[in-house]
Amino acid sequence: MDVPIGNATDIRARLIDAGGLSLDRMPMLNVVFDRLTSGCSDNLKPLVASPVYFGFNGFSSGRFGEMLDAYENNAVAGIFHAPEWDSHILVGLNRDFLFTLVEALFGADGGEPPVEDERPFSAIELRLAHTILEQVGKALESSFALVSMTAFRLERTETRMEFAVIGGRNNKAVEAKFSVQALNRGGEMFLILPQSVINPMRPALSKVLTGDSAARDPTWTQQITAEVRKAEVTLRAVLEERTLTLGEIAGLKVGQVIGLDATPATRVKLEGNDRPLFWCHMGQAQGSYVLRVDEAIAQDKEGAHDDAVG
Repeated sequence: MDVPIGNATDIRARLIDAGGLSLDRMPMLNVVFDRLTSGCSDNLKPLVASPVYFGFNGFSSGRFGEMLDAYENNAVAGIFHAPEWDSHILVGLNRDFLFTLVEALFGADGGEPPVEDERPFSAIELRLAHTILEQVGKALESSFALVSMTAFRLERTETRMEFAVIGGRNNKAVEAKFSVQALNRGGEMFLILPQSVINPMRPALSKVLTGDSAARDPTWTQQITAEVRKAEVTLRAVLEERTLTLGEIAGLKVGQVIGLDATPATRVKLEGNDRPLFWCHMGQAQGSYVLRVDEAIAQDKEGAHDDAVG
């Protein structure tokens, strides 16, 4: 039976599309791109006096050429080489993004109206775009390290999208979009990865990691740890605890002696902020009382004991 040409074309298109990526089956992509937003914000802080906020707006799959056509004459594209992947990726900054960051880099306060000129980008704007893209490359390196280690080397920038070639126009790719806000205005950054780059990372990108260990930033973790260790904790050594009735307490007089059952061999309970921590032995050194830590107090056992007593 003969198949009409039109139907054959549709079938071929469906077969090609069927080879696309199931992005919902790769949850780690969200983690990587969320981390990229934090990395871009942190890397631009030394360059820009005003706060710059990045946000991840989602990703989609499609054809490389169609993705680039949407930014023709409206963006600067950076071509990065990822040597460990033996491939290239593309990062683009649209016109609003670049004009906003240029004003922020030169110390503007946002009082002037945003630039709405369709003119070609100036040499200074292109040089600053190159600097911004270098910082984005560093953030890419850190964020993708969660699933695959590689460097990202900025090879060149392009303003003509037909020259921003990292693959065939009909090749499948993944596009992630990011918003940027500064000086009460904003713009868009986009990232395009060929499907051939994503395919080898599918097992790592498909994992669902428990907790937030995957997205943990070592520098931030060290800073938090250092600040926590500075917190002051009051320690109290308890030699013995006695239970008295309210009447006995009311009858206490100055000079009255309260007998204790404790001896020099009795262990002392060391508490921190009313929580039992260690059993200790008391002694003397250089005319002062000292404590020697013997063992830690199991919190669950101590808590169960306290509940039973209460």
